[in-house]
Amino acid sequence: MPKETVDVLVEGGKATPAPPIGPSLSPLKINVGEVVAQINEKTKTFAGMQVPVKIVVDTETKKFTISVGTPPVTSILRKELKAEKLATVDENKQRKLAGNLPFEAIVRAARAKEDSLTGVTLKAKVKQVLGTCVSCGITVDEKDPKSVIKEVSEGIYDDKIQ
Repeated sequence: MPKETVDVLVEGGKATPAPPIGPSLSPLKINVGEVVAQINEKTKTFAGMQVPVKIVVDTETKKFTISVGTPPVTSILRKELKAEKLATVDENKQRKLAGNLPFEAIVRAARAKEDSLTGVTLKAKVKQVLGTCVSCGITVDEKDPKSVIKEVSEGIYDDKIQ
């Protein structure tokens, strides 16, 4: 049974037969509308976030399976901030920060990505999310994320990471 795999990134609950899904699936001669409907059903809880989706098609029977991953950390942080964009650079080449999040939001993001972040402990995963905050221009409790990473290493936030 030869199988074809199609990996796409779609907005939760808003997949369409337009690119990238339609052109990838049309040559496999399966019902693209049915695939899109199932993707939208499975991703509706991630509304407003980009979600990785894997579609595996059996080319002989035309049956397919859809597996949904978790959104990237940046999408989770953007949703927590309720922001359209993360850090930007203005015309004067000055970096404009995306916003500020409470430490609890960082822990929630780490828990949401628990299955895909590489850290062994939740503390290590929180530090990975804080590293993403550095790149995205997000402060944590009005502090630079690098200093929060140091504080997490020192055990200051141990009571909040459980």
